[in-house]
Amino acid sequence: METPWLDGQLSQTTCYLGLGTNLGDRQENLVQAFKRLVAGAELMVLRTSGIYETAPWGLTGQPDFLNMVAETSTTLSPRQLLHRIKDLEQELGRKAGPRFGPRLIDVDILLYGNSVVDEPDLQIPHARLHLRAFALVPLAELAPNLVHPVLGSTIADLANQVGGLEGVKPVS
Repeated sequence: METPWLDGQLSQTTCYLGLGTNLGDRQENLVQAFKRLVAGAELMVLRTSGIYETAPWGLTGQPDFLNMVAETSTTLSPRQLLHRIKDLEQELGRKAGPRFGPRLIDVDILLYGNSVVDEPDLQIPHARLHLRAFALVPLAELAPNLVHPVLGSTIADLANQVGGLEGVKPVS
């Protein structure tokens, strides 16, 4: 298990963030989220997947989402990164609502290096990553051979096995 934030050094860790939105100007919501994410020197976006229009997951009867994944490099610990994400979601107007409900912006830590974190409010890898085509498809675009640190399968294999692939469509 990789824990670069515990050794007292500011080493860079590659992490993958999932971004989603289904309210308002969805593409602009993604742009604004990126601008806020990289506002400090502690986080750099290295690459992004394409944008995918996806059917709602967990709670139907709401608008489709736009989803994408960003490969980032950070010196922030997982906890610090979570705080940065929560702050940006609040700045962009995210309100508390039903679980899996509509949202202006949602940013999830999908993977943080090879780290495994299991705390009540922070699970890395994301606890439901292996169940979500809307996260696996764009993640596989960036890192198909990356191995899930808990399940031991590649992201490409997980993406090929997940249900709901028909609900994930690239945005041109």
